[in-house]
Parts: sequence; C-alpha cells; structure tokens
Amino acid sequence: MPDPCVFCAIAAGSSPAAIVLDEPDLVAFLDRRPVFKGHVLLVPRQHVVTLPDLPAGLRDGFLAAGQRLCTAVVDALGAQGSFVAINNVVSQSVAHLHLHVVPRRKGDGLRGFFWPRTKYADGEMDDYAERLRAALG
Repeated sequence: MPDPCVFCAIAAGSSPAAIVLDEPDLVAFLDRRPVFKGHVLLVPRQHVVTLPDLPAGLRDGFLAAGQRLCTAVVDALGAQGSFVAINNVVSQSVAHLHLHVVPRRKGDGLRGFFWPRTKYADGEMDDYAERLRAALG
C-alpha cells in the first residue's frame, strides 16, 4: 500500500473530508477539486488500486452505492443527470479505487470530458471485438 494513502486516511477518519456516505465497507466524500460542485468520490475502505482488484464481495455494494449517489446528485442538487467514471492506473491521481459521480446539467460546458475521438479502419472494429471476446473467454 502506498504510504500514505490519502483515501485510506479519509476512510479511517484520520484525514478530514466532507463525507456524504458512510457505510461499513464504503465511504463517499466531496472531491476537493471538483469538476462541478457536488462532485463525489466513492471509495472502498479496503485499499485496492483498481476496479479489477475489487474483491467480489464488495462489487455489488460498490455499484449500488454508486447508483444511490447518482440519484442523490439529482434529488439533492437539482442536477439533470450525472457523469460517472473510474480511472484504472492511467489518469488515476490517487492509487486507490474511486468512482467519480459528477452532477451534470445541460449547457454546463463539459464537452466530451477531455477524450479525443478516433475512427476504426475498415475491418478493424471486428478485429478489436474478436480480441476482447477472446480475452473474456
């Protein structure tokens, strides 16, 4: 485990945060550098780095909490919807699994969330799909 992990410290209560969800296995808090006000980070209390590292026993609870947070940003903040994202290693500013729930409103100025777009060459899409299917078994 990285020393120190700021998200582990928040989950343990030893580092301050604006907690919005406090459960035995999970904690959610406001991002200190939000995309928009109300931007929430959901983390497992157990230190895991990426989504593939998340133990099977925590998956359903993690996703269920993410769903509840998506509803909460609409109900509590008047958002029209939300943007939900997880980075695994690349662009992961803290090496502890965290789900972003960002409140969204039409016309809020967020466009494409910084992702460049590309195109497949002829036949390339089928090749990528086959490689992924093979990896999934």
